Amino acid sequence: MTDSKPFQGKKVTYRTLGCKLNFSETATISRTLQQLGAVTAHEGEAADFCIVNTCSVTNVADAKGRQLIHRLVKENPDAVIAVLGCYAQLKPQEVADIPGVDVVIGAEEKKNFVRYLQEAAAARQKGTVHTTPLREIRSFVPSCSRGDRTRYFLKVQDGCDYYCTYCTIPMARGRSRNGSISSLVRLAEEAAEEGGREIVITGVNIGDFGRSTHESFLDLLKALDRVEGIARYRISSIEPNLLTDDIIHFVADSRAFMPHFHIPLQSGSDAVLQLMHRRYDTQLFAHKVDEIRKVLPHCFIGVDVIVGTRGETGDYFEEGYRFLEGLDVSKLHVFSYSERPGTAALKISHVVSEPEKHERSRRLLELSDKKTRDFYLRHVGQTLPVLLEHARSTQVMHGFTPNYIKVEVPFAAALDNHIRPVRLGGFTADGTALQGEILNTDDA
Repeated sequence: MTDSKPFQGKKVTYRTLGCKLNFSETATISRTLQQLGAVTAHEGEAADFCIVNTCSVTNVADAKGRQLIHRLVKENPDAVIAVLGCYAQLKPQEVADIPGVDVVIGAEEKKNFVRYLQEAAAARQKGTVHTTPLREIRSFVPSCSRGDRTRYFLKVQDGCDYYCTYCTIPMARGRSRNGSISSLVRLAEEAAEEGGREIVITGVNIGDFGRSTHESFLDLLKALDRVEGIARYRISSIEPNLLTDDIIHFVADSRAFMPHFHIPLQSGSDAVLQLMHRRYDTQLFAHKVDEIRKVLPHCFIGVDVIVGTRGETGDYFEEGYRFLEGLDVSKLHVFSYSERPGTAALKISHVVSEPEKHERSRRLLELSDKKTRDFYLRHVGQTLPVLLEHARSTQVMHGFTPNYIKVEVPFAAALDNHIRPVRLGGFTADGTALQGEILNTDDA
C-alpha cells in the first residue's frame, strides 16, 4: 500500500441494513475508500474488505445482521470483516463474538473508520477482533451521497432526545445534533454539480434540526430551495409535533419541495401514545393531515404505525384502527413491536401475543393497500412530471411523480435522470405502479 492510496486496488463489498440514513452513511464510506484507491467488488467476486452497516430496530433486524455477517464470512474467508451501525453500537461484544468479524466500529468512531480498517487488516494475522471504544456520541458526520438510482440522500441531523419507551435510537445514535445550514447547502451544491436532480433530506429526528447550531429546520429548507440545479427535495420523515404549519405552507409554496410527507404516528390510540411517551395526540396528528390537505390536496402522506406494543389492548387497537381508517393518508408503513433490552416499555405489563401482532399487522396492511390504491386511482388520466430512473431491466423503467406515485414506462436509456411529462394510465400487472405514456422528450 502507498501512503496516498492506502487501499489501492483493494476490493470492498458494502452491505447495508435499515434506514435511509444508514444507506447515506454507507455511500459516504464507499466514496471515501474509492478516493483512497479501493474498488467495489462485483457480485460473486471475493473481497478484501467487507463493510456491514447494521440496523437494530427489532430483534429481526439483529438476526438479519448476524445472518448477513455469517454469509459474508463464508463467501469472503480472507476478507477483513468490519461491522458498524446500530447493532454494533448497542451490542458490540455480541457482534465481536461472531466468528470472522475483525473490527466492530462504534457510532462515535465512524469518522475514523479508515484508521480502524487499516488497524484491523494489520491485526488480522494475530486472529484478534478490534472493538472501538464506545465513547459518548457527540460528533456529527456529514453525508450527501447518491443512492442506487437517481436520488441523493442528504444527512442533516443525527441522534434523538425523545426517549420513546419502545425505542433504542438515543442509545444507538446519541443525542440530537446536526450540521450547519451553510455546510449542508455546500453538500447540496456539490450534488447538483454531479448531476443530481433529487435530494432526500434524512436524519433520525430531522424536525429537531438546529439544536447544536441554533438554527431552524424551516431556515434549512429555505436555503436548500435556493440551490440551483436541484429540481426536487423530499423530507424523509418528520415528527408530527415538529411539522409546523409554517413548514407545511412553505412546502406548498416552494420551488422544489415535493408534495410528499412521511409522518410517524405509531398508534391511533391516545392511551397507547401516552404509554409510548410520544409528544402529541391524535387530535394534533389529524390537524396536520387536514392542514396538508388544505394547501396540498394531492400530497402523498405516508404514516408509520407500530402494532402490538406493550399496553396495546384489543380495545386500544380497534380505537387506533378506526382513527387510521378515517384519516386521509396515502400509505401505512406497518411495523410489529419488538422487545428491545434497556427500553422503558419492558415495565408495561400487558403483552400482545405474536399471533395477535400478526393479525393486527395484516389488517393494517390491507387498509394501507386500499388507501394507496385509492390515492393512485384519483390520478389516472392526469399528466404529471416524472423523474425517470435507470432500471435493472431493459424492458421498462420507473420513476415518481412529484407526489410519489410510482410510474412505469418503456425503457429508454437516454431518459435516465430526466424529468418528463407523463400521462398516467391504469395499474401495471403487479399493481405496484401506474402505466405511463411519455408525451414529449423535453424536461418538464
